[in-house]
Amino acid sequence: MNSSFTPDYQRIAAAAQNRETSPFPLYEHSINRKIISELTGKDLDSLYDSRDRQSLRDLFSIIADFHIAYGYDAYSFEGCFTELIQGGEGLLGRAPSIITDQRSFETYPWDTLEDRYFDRFAIYFEAIKETLPQGMKIIGGVGNGVFETIQDFVPFTELAYLQVDHLELFNALWVKLGDTLLNIWKRFLSEYGDILAVGRFGDDLGFKSAPLLNPTVISEHIIPQYKKIIDTIHRSRKPFLLHSCGCIFPVMEEIIEIAGIDAKHSNEDVIAPFSTWVEEYGDRIGNFGGFDMDVVCRSSVSEIRDYIIQTLEPLQGKRGIAVGTGNQVSDYVPAENFEAMISTVREIRGY
Repeated sequence: MNSSFTPDYQRIAAAAQNRETSPFPLYEHSINRKIISELTGKDLDSLYDSRDRQSLRDLFSIIADFHIAYGYDAYSFEGCFTELIQGGEGLLGRAPSIITDQRSFETYPWDTLEDRYFDRFAIYFEAIKETLPQGMKIIGGVGNGVFETIQDFVPFTELAYLQVDHLELFNALWVKLGDTLLNIWKRFLSEYGDILAVGRFGDDLGFKSAPLLNPTVISEHIIPQYKKIIDTIHRSRKPFLLHSCGCIFPVMEEIIEIAGIDAKHSNEDVIAPFSTWVEEYGDRIGNFGGFDMDVVCRSSVSEIRDYIIQTLEPLQGKRGIAVGTGNQVSDYVPAENFEAMISTVREIRGY
């Protein structure tokens, strides 16, 4: 897709700060490298996996150019913390608990995690810093929120048992993880804050009908850890975007008023249409997303076009909105459907 589009990361930052951006900027939690490879003819996975400095500069140059060609002011990138724990296998329920009792908690090498994180990801952040085009920055930073991270140490089912059998350990683990993530965020902002337009982590707190945890647990153990990190991001003069899938309406007030998020992403029409999120919270936070993944994946190009027009029509004149899929452009999204979504948005907004 050819374009004379000029990126301006301040547009997406303004949307995250719930300010007027008319017309709406584009946003994706991520665009899978397979999709970018298909549309550019470049093998991005081999570049990413190489960990070679020049290859990574080539990678992020391709990614930046791709996003500019498709009309984005910023692209998403996170170094996911769970890569250091069990590679997300605990989070997916495919690995055992690492923390099972007080001894395993006390002997875990917590003090090595910060350096291990930057040993793993600094080379990527450096390559981004060296290749960002004029007017473009990234959205992201330190990937995985507190809930996702704790599940890679103690998978979801085992976490429930830990709460019953070892309550003091259950309580302490949230604080330890929050402090660990906070220290990594502080260092990231100190060393790489200049590449960041919007700070973000993903932390899926809900499923289709309710939060995954008792709201009391979220209030007592997750919200306070969010607040520490978000306050730190704010002190760096960056807005914060929470990506959380699921029905989290029962805890949204605390997420907004206590944790202090600036914007929220992720929506499914089966839970609530995007317009509901805008109506409920649009006077206080930015709302990112809009287009249900099921529609984007399974509909025809003409159906996608009609759906996007119908979705955006009642939102015209609203502030704090950035649009794209309600989740992410995964590797199974048909490339032509992604292009139909983008071209329709750009026709509506006029650039």
